[in-house]
Amino acid sequence: MPEIDSPTAPVLQAGMGALPHEHGTTFRVWAPAATAVSLVGPFNEWSPKTHPLTHETDGYWSADFDALGPGTEYKFWLKTPSGELTRNDPYAREVTHSAGNSIVPDHTFDWEDDHFQMPPWNELVIYELHVGTFNAPDPEKPGTFLDVIDKLDYLQDLGINAIEIMPPTEFPGGRSWGYNPAHPFALETDYGGPKAFRELVKVAHRLGIAIILDVVYNHFGPGDLDLWQFDGWSENDGGGIYFYNDWRAETPWGHNRPDYGRDAVRAYIRDNALMWLEDYRVDGLRCDSISHIRNVDGSSDPARDLPEGWSLMTWINEEVRAHMPWKITIAEDLLGNEYITKAPEDGGQGFSSQWDSAFVYPIRDALTTPEDADRDMEQVAAAISKVYNGDAFQRVIYTESHDEVANGKARVTEEIMPGNATSWFPKKRSTLGAALVFTSPGIPMIFQGQTMLADGSFSDDQPLDWSRAEQHAGLVRLYHDLIQLRRNTAGHTRGLLGQQVQILHVNNEDKVIAFARWDQGGPGDMTLVVCNFADRAHEAYSIGVPAGGHWRVRFNSDWAGYDQEFGNFVSLDSQAEEGEYDDQPFHAAFGLAPYSVLIISQEPA
Repeated sequence: MPEIDSPTAPVLQAGMGALPHEHGTTFRVWAPAATAVSLVGPFNEWSPKTHPLTHETDGYWSADFDALGPGTEYKFWLKTPSGELTRNDPYAREVTHSAGNSIVPDHTFDWEDDHFQMPPWNELVIYELHVGTFNAPDPEKPGTFLDVIDKLDYLQDLGINAIEIMPPTEFPGGRSWGYNPAHPFALETDYGGPKAFRELVKVAHRLGIAIILDVVYNHFGPGDLDLWQFDGWSENDGGGIYFYNDWRAETPWGHNRPDYGRDAVRAYIRDNALMWLEDYRVDGLRCDSISHIRNVDGSSDPARDLPEGWSLMTWINEEVRAHMPWKITIAEDLLGNEYITKAPEDGGQGFSSQWDSAFVYPIRDALTTPEDADRDMEQVAAAISKVYNGDAFQRVIYTESHDEVANGKARVTEEIMPGNATSWFPKKRSTLGAALVFTSPGIPMIFQGQTMLADGSFSDDQPLDWSRAEQHAGLVRLYHDLIQLRRNTAGHTRGLLGQQVQILHVNNEDKVIAFARWDQGGPGDMTLVVCNFADRAHEAYSIGVPAGGHWRVRFNSDWAGYDQEFGNFVSLDSQAEEGEYDDQPFHAAFGLAPYSVLIISQEPA
């Protein structure tokens, strides 16, 4: 039997979990139903007699032990009225695997000269990816954080300046979407763990790419979940101290909603959010299904509201805004609630932006509807012009995301023509949708594989086929060109970075819509977008323009360089003529190909 390693209280570190320091590690855990707590592991042959923790107050236990440094495997042994329990550390930063042991973390990491500056939110272009499938060299194994690094040059060349990573925290097994967190503070072992993740952040920053992390606070588990009845206490056969133990526990993923009203649980979730932003230097958080944090059913029924869930997320957003205002928080709520992104002082929840159902659903419907006559341009116009709280960038807009290309849904191209997603109609209409993503008000986002015409549906066991990037190099170029225009790299389309939008023209008979985007207005700023949602070409389609002079076509999605099957329909620059049209003082005519988009502006002065 090992000798008893008595705690040395004066060295106690602030915080929770395993807190390594120069001489050892402080361990602290919350277990209010326990009558005794010890640290166990291979270092003491799993004996609860040698490394006892001391009861502090309010159910917290802690001790400091010499010689138990980074790399030490451990668990907490708890003596409770329900019997003796052995649990992983709720704050474990690293585990051997989801059903294994906690590991004392090693926080040493050379960030080198990482002084990354987050791009302004109106310049963000987000690429959502899933670590396990984004770049998996061995299809029998999930890809890793280091495998993602290998493709960052591709994303940088494309013009991407932010990647949004689907949840990479420890989950059961090696393959998952990530929305079943077993250990919310630990990074997935099969993805490479914390050191590899820090390396990904560092390299991405070096290339000018921000990291936005998807986090899951609407439920935990359900598998390999040591948080469940952590210290033996529960009511109604519920989850115990970390969870609601009544009707409020019910979620679409089990009866496993955290108890947002308990101070210790609120601190647990807050600590998690700040850990990613501070310790791992990520640049933003995308919070999964906020609707199920503020409401039991994820609905607008006030009888089912969770006001403590609302206040928790507000608190976190206030913390971020107070200490790291350049970092972005994005909500997935999808109910069009402007209070999600309204400032807390105005009664809002304080998120920077939110995924917008008011864009994705009508635009996908317009793209996938088989008959041209059934497309509703008024709905498209409403989707383009929607803003929250007068701020164009309080919404994230997209046609594909992990949710929109799975769960009975498929890629836009696949839904347009199932089984023949690389044919003309899917290519034309999907790129029409892509152009709207990059020209409408909002923060644009694309999903992994979208640029290379990935087909079918997303699955966590189907890696991206990177050979498609070569097969569809022209379409990759189309996305590249759209991103450059969106970011105004040539100085001709500043309007796409601006707050202003105006629908200029809606032709529901011919299925053509035109709109303007601008910041201050004038040449090099005012940008016009013309979209044809029908299988019909127009030799000279007239639209109203706000000023006279020469209007230049900056982008024509029908260019044959993007795809050999495209018509290469000529759309020449146009000299505006005086005369009111579309309530504008001038008008100009442009050639317009079927299912195509034109982006037009004037030369800067």
